[in-house]
Amino acid sequence: MEASAAAAAASGAEQTSGDLRAGGAAALPLPAAGMGPAGRPVPVLVSVLALGAAVSGGPGPVTCGSVVKLLNVRHNVRLHSHDVRYGSGSGQQSVTGVSAADDGNSYWRVRGRTAAVCPRGTPVRCGQAIRLTHLGTGRNLHSHRFASPLSGNQEVSAFGEDGEGDYLDDWTVVCSGTYWARDSEVRFQHASTDVFLSVTGEQYGRPIHGQKEVHGMAASSQNNYWKVMEGIFMQPSEVFKAEQYHAEL
Repeated sequence: MEASAAAAAASGAEQTSGDLRAGGAAALPLPAAGMGPAGRPVPVLVSVLALGAAVSGGPGPVTCGSVVKLLNVRHNVRLHSHDVRYGSGSGQQSVTGVSAADDGNSYWRVRGRTAAVCPRGTPVRCGQAIRLTHLGTGRNLHSHRFASPLSGNQEVSAFGEDGEGDYLDDWTVVCSGTYWARDSEVRFQHASTDVFLSVTGEQYGRPIHGQKEVHGMAASSQNNYWKVMEGIFMQPSEVFKAEQYHAEL
């Protein structure tokens, strides 16, 4: 399972790049597999495994350092990004939803909020602000007060370089209980503008035909719920294990 996940991250990149407009744009070749913008190496899941990650399913907390795919429960698409920029709004790297489960461009690393460190293996608490960094391009899930290209809701993009952007990369995990559980449905609320990460079904044409718009919505609804699917999960820290042990006594 570990090998197949790593191969997906290394070889699952889309084969087109360009601007994203309502009418589409001419396709441009992507950089060679394994390379990111400006020829920088793209990290793949092999590097995560080298840090001692474990592939695991079932219940348990989502931890910092984990690399995950997130499914929008209502529309059955995974949160995705790629080297295609919006042709309107901010012009930043676009974020979409894809139905394919094996697309390597749908992996996101769970990290602490901007200017904060969340040690690897630390469980993410409900109500905690985090960043989600796109594994393939090193840009963070981001939002700001631009209109999204299809629905006119708030644009969601990928922003920054090598995992460093700004405070608009922070999202609060909205869930019940103490920790973000891997088998639970959660919402992500933008820490600065309060919109929820959402999909409502609008679909793009060229150059990313069939992918769904991802945007921010002010209202909470069934379109906002996400669930962890495939991933590489960092083992919970010893502090968390001690808390669980004492809770059981």
